[in-house]
Amino acid sequence: MKFKDKVVWVTGASSGIGEMLAYSFRREGAKLILSSRHGEALERVRQNCQHANSDIVVLPLDLADLGSLPQKAEQALAAFGRIDILVNNGGIGQYARAVETSFSVDETLMRINYLGQVALTKAVLPAMLKRKAGHIVVVSSVTGKIGAPMRSAYAASKHALHGFFDSLRAEIWREQIKITIVCPGYVRTNLRVNALGGDGTPRGKLAVAYTDAVSAEACAAEIVKAVLKQKEEVYIGRQRFAVYADRLFPGLVSQALRRIQNI
Repeated sequence: MKFKDKVVWVTGASSGIGEMLAYSFRREGAKLILSSRHGEALERVRQNCQHANSDIVVLPLDLADLGSLPQKAEQALAAFGRIDILVNNGGIGQYARAVETSFSVDETLMRINYLGQVALTKAVLPAMLKRKAGHIVVVSSVTGKIGAPMRSAYAASKHALHGFFDSLRAEIWREQIKITIVCPGYVRTNLRVNALGGDGTPRGKLAVAYTDAVSAEACAAEIVKAVLKQKEEVYIGRQRFAVYADRLFPGLVSQALRRIQNI
């Protein structure tokens, strides 16, 4: 049990990658704090965890409500007296051409995907620094490394995560705080179904069928493995090769992206 008695706080834990992370960390002996906007779904996840008892706390929160996050962090810290691993996984998608995307959608994506993660991290960080121990996990995306068509707001929010957490890592490494940034490619979740269209309403469908997507369970397993190895950055899925290609042949990757109609 590689994470026995470690306190792991997972946001976006009511479905998808976050739900699978809850199960994976629990199997490895972790104590859990589960958060998202959906309290009933979080309770379902709690019940589905191994040995669902007092070692699993359900703490609903809304990442868009930035002012409430410091108090939520206080509640999380009070639950077990510490946070060993904070998994910033909560987020929302976007699918529309930039020119057809309302600026309010850009604001929403930045608020939830970027500012919410930063606010929660800053609320937890002082306790980690005091203990000189802790691990912050940030679920970004391959799109956080390479912008893609129809994903301008989403890509921007994920790119921002890299800028902040790479800088933070360089500041706090002496205090033994680890930061792992995770960049999945296509994962079989409802992220793209629930992605906001240009007018800010959920699309409710996939643009294309992602036959090469990895399962949320497989993605979670890779994340847990990366955390255990204390990796700084990890890429998951076949789309990871685009990141390597972009380093060597950025012009070719740019041309390939222009030819993509649906992604």
